[in-house]
Amino acid sequence: MSREISDNAQQSRFELHEDGILAGFAEYQRKPGQIVFTHTEVDPAYEGQGIGSALARGALDHVRAEGGLSVVPNCPFIKGWIGKHPDYQDLVA
Repeated sequence: MSREISDNAQQSRFELHEDGILAGFAEYQRKPGQIVFTHTEVDPAYEGQGIGSALARGALDHVRAEGGLSVVPNCPFIKGWIGKHPDYQDLVA
């Protein structure tokens, strides 16, 4: 089982592929100095397998590595995930 998280900038979303199949995505909007997460979705076939959490962590790690952006978690899932992981609070605008 292989998981890959990538930034699909053309569709403005981070995607998680499980064994090459799209299992979930987190949509965003880029604004000057900010990335606004608007919606996260996991394919029902992958629910309960940690896809959402892996996607949130991967997307936020990507934002941190890129640098210079603060996160606006308008998506309830991303907001809740950050609330449970205080080591990501520093990214929030």
